[in-house]
Amino acid sequence: MSSSSAYSHPDDPPLPMLTTKQKIEQRGAQKHAAILALPSPPVSAARKSARLAALHARLALPQKLPLETLARCLVDASADSNPKFNNASLATLGGDLLSYYTSEFIVAKYPRLPLAVVFAAMYAYCGPKALQAITREWGVELAAHPGGEVDPGYLQFERRPAEPKDIELKFGPEVQTNIKGEHPEGWRQGISMRAVYSDPFGRLTEQEGQKAEDSEGNPLKGVTAETASTNFVRALLGAIYLHAGRTTAKKFFRDHFRSRQLNMSSLFQFRFPAKDLNKLCAREGFQSPVARIIAETGRKSRHPVFIVGVFSGNDKLGEGAGSSLSEARIRAAVAALKGWYLYSPLEVRVPSEMEEEGSGVWEGIMVDGGMLLLEHQSEQMSMRCIGCSGFVYIS
Repeated sequence: MSSSSAYSHPDDPPLPMLTTKQKIEQRGAQKHAAILALPSPPVSAARKSARLAALHARLALPQKLPLETLARCLVDASADSNPKFNNASLATLGGDLLSYYTSEFIVAKYPRLPLAVVFAAMYAYCGPKALQAITREWGVELAAHPGGEVDPGYLQFERRPAEPKDIELKFGPEVQTNIKGEHPEGWRQGISMRAVYSDPFGRLTEQEGQKAEDSEGNPLKGVTAETASTNFVRALLGAIYLHAGRTTAKKFFRDHFRSRQLNMSSLFQFRFPAKDLNKLCAREGFQSPVARIIAETGRKSRHPVFIVGVFSGNDKLGEGAGSSLSEARIRAAVAALKGWYLYSPLEVRVPSEMEEEGSGVWEGIMVDGGMLLLEHQSEQMSMRCIGCSGFVYIS
């Protein structure tokens, strides 16, 4: 039998015989092409990534958390739409846990904080900008573009330019009521409404869910680095909770989130501190506050200094210094209000501690009467009240 009889047609040229090396190279090229077609690295690549193993050791993650799950936490939904390989589900769980642990810690430690300050503190502890900074501190680098050939130790997402500053200011962390008490649709948009219809940072859910659009009104593809970093940190906490349990997740939260220092005093912004203090004293049954000059120097010079204290009976509520009597009085009222709102019990217990073994009997934490509500009939009345002192001077 001739060699040509092995082919389907006698006129076809014989196929060249591949060597073993060529077959191996051909299979390698096909495998590489298959990897390039993947939207994210394959699961098997996690065990071969030195960058991923270094991140696992640097964060002292529990051994129960496999490298494959850590690699999944680094894949954003914009890079891989398959829910089995992205971090969307883990980020949802981790976001709820992070909000719960942070809110109970803030409310238990500072039970008198106004709701607007609680929202601001939540944003400072676990907001998008804070989580982006934590991602950089952990040494996580961003991939230039997602794909199957990328090292699993990089944070992978489809990039989109940062949002304009006006959108960030509009939907940012600031929580404030409508001064005029009106809304374009005719209903009031106040702080109480944000407590019900908002996310953990006081932003309305309908505003948060709005997608960014380009100049032509088309939705922009991809996410920003801030959003991808936020999803990664939340997904990592959710993965730790699933693989290592509640106790390990709370320890991770204490080590990386609750341990961060936050100056609560800088979050306050009073419009009418004197009126607020008057209202507070009336509600608590204290004597009306009185401003008294404690010390002064250089009254008739170019740079006088006055030290004014605010007293309720014989108790000094606050003290402030300024270049004028009005400034010192306002500073003293602000100090008195901050001293009240920043009260913190010596021993703080949070409700989630009761889920741990050997937690003992639960003792209720302090519950404050709530923040002050100063209602003004109109914006003009509010503007006229700026010059009202509410205090009586006793020099």
